[in-house]
Amino acid sequence: MTQTASVQTLSETPDPEALVNGLARAARAAQRRLAAMSSEARAAALHKAADRLEASADAILEANAEDLAAGEARGLAKAMLDRLALDEARLAGIAAAVRAVADLPDPVGQVIDRSERPNGLAFQRIRVPIGTIGIIYESRPNVTADAAALCVRAGNAALLRGGSEAVHSNRAIHAALAEGLAEGGVPAEAVQLIPTQDRAAVGAMLAAAGLIDMIVPRGGKSLVARVQADARVPVLAHLDGICHTYVHAAADAGMARDIALNAKLRRTGICGAMETLLIDADFPDAAGLVAALIDKGCEVRGDERIRALDARVIPASANDWDTEYLDAVLSVAMVDGLDAALEHIARHSSGHTDAIVTSDEAAAERFLGEVDSAIVMHNASSQFADGGEFGLGAEIGIATGRLHARGPVALEGLTTYKWQVRGTGQTRP
Repeated sequence: MTQTASVQTLSETPDPEALVNGLARAARAAQRRLAAMSSEARAAALHKAADRLEASADAILEANAEDLAAGEARGLAKAMLDRLALDEARLAGIAAAVRAVADLPDPVGQVIDRSERPNGLAFQRIRVPIGTIGIIYESRPNVTADAAALCVRAGNAALLRGGSEAVHSNRAIHAALAEGLAEGGVPAEAVQLIPTQDRAAVGAMLAAAGLIDMIVPRGGKSLVARVQADARVPVLAHLDGICHTYVHAAADAGMARDIALNAKLRRTGICGAMETLLIDADFPDAAGLVAALIDKGCEVRGDERIRALDARVIPASANDWDTEYLDAVLSVAMVDGLDAALEHIARHSSGHTDAIVTSDEAAAERFLGEVDSAIVMHNASSQFADGGEFGLGAEIGIATGRLHARGPVALEGLTTYKWQVRGTGQTRP
């Protein structure tokens, strides 16, 4: 059964649960065939998919223009439109990311460890695909390609449910990917796009225990909160990206300014954007740092000591320290040393990405060791919180939980393991 046939048949069914369950069953069957393909074959198929993305550039950009026009008419926020927008450079980057994933070392079959018991039994743990991964995402059409590539490379089937604001872009990208993957021998049902924007389909995915093995939500706080609250399937996600940068007393002023501007303003709508800046009371250029941010168009909301540095600073409320703005808005606090910075981060960080700027190696090592976030940085912009920048090719999401995977989740995070036991006839006494 081809994906086209299954979608046409199921899309006539008004019941979203029947639709999703039918697609998931087809995905599970396809995943077994996909996992049996050689690593080289899966990689080659992804290269063909990247080629088809580039060859379909005109159709994809036309579809994206339709989504952008609809989004503007609906009054989508600037940050949302930025996430949605594609151009030739971004599309080329999507294709390059697919190729980068294809060329990464395959984790499937990797031996994690081996041991032998006194009775002669030989044990080893090897990495295996998780199975069928459901990805629920909103306005970023690149997720369609990133998620598909990562799942296929690690031998998983992908069931994709994109947001309505990117529906035409997602369909065009998926069509190109599917054509390339099929040329490479990947079963069509291994990468499927839910063919309806009915929100009940999301609920059906969340309830599909036994058919979908893991859910990855990519989107705003309300989406992720709903997924985490309602899912009967294991979820891998982060809820907020409340990322901090602490400018230590021993920070180089020029470096601190460059990092702060980049961390906040390079792209304000991504989860790795800095949302709170902490400035040490002994940092000598606090006023210059605050002024630089405001001069670049950032709204600064500060505590009393920060407000004393620049009349343009708006008073911060208690809620500001726990807000993910995803906009050119920043909360700024002055802190009395490293201990105070650590205390503030422990109280307000969402566990995503936190950074320190300092030339004091001892302070940096203490920060790296004591801040309990998925990603902790020294002298670098939090905007590097991205799987591609980590050398992972792409990411399926950032995980802030403590089980299975943490930080950018790429190929290894999409595998689990199984035990293989080899004996010579042993029986247990």
